[in-house]
Amino acid sequence: MRAVFLDRDGVLNRLVIGGDGVGRPPAGVDQLELLPGVDRACRRLKAAGFALLVATNQPDVARGRLSRGAVEEVNAALAERLPLDEILVCYHDDADGCACRKPQPGLLLEAAGRWRIDLAQSYLVGDRPKDITAGRHAGCTTILVGRGDIGDADHRASGLADAATWLLQRDPAPTMDAARS
Repeated sequence: MRAVFLDRDGVLNRLVIGGDGVGRPPAGVDQLELLPGVDRACRRLKAAGFALLVATNQPDVARGRLSRGAVEEVNAALAERLPLDEILVCYHDDADGCACRKPQPGLLLEAAGRWRIDLAQSYLVGDRPKDITAGRHAGCTTILVGRGDIGDADHRASGLADAATWLLQRDPAPTMDAARS
C-alpha cells in the first residue's frame, strides 16, 4: 500500500498566531481553519489509492500549554472533514528523547507496520525540517510546503494542493491492469 503522511499544523490547518507572533496549533475546534485547497487535495490523493495518515508532534501538551483533550478534539474535527485514515500523535517534548517525535521516524514506521505501507512508494508532506528528516529516515519521498528554502526536501510546494498536483503527476493512480497484477 502507498501512503501520504501529512503533518497537521501548517499543512492541513492554519497555525494560530499568538500575541508573541509565534504560530501555534489550534487550541480547540473554534480555532481550526483548514488551509485553502486541503479538502480537495486530500480527496484527490485518496481517489488515487493513497492511504492518508497524519503524523503530528504536539509538544505543547508536555509543555502544559495545551491539553491532550484539546488536541484530540481538533483531530476528531479534522477526521470528520477530511478523508483521513489515521492521525498519529507524539505528545512528547524534545527532552523526552522518544522515537515517535519527528525528526525521528517512529510514527511513520509504526503506521507502516500496521497498514502494510511500502515506505519507498510513499510520501511525507510537511512544513518544517523535522518533518522532512523524519520522512527521509523512513525512506519516503519528501515534500516541503510553504516555508521557502528551508530543508532539503525532494520537492517544494506552495501548499498541499500544489504538493498533491506534483505527486499525482509523478505517481498517478494505478491503472486497472496494474492493480490486478
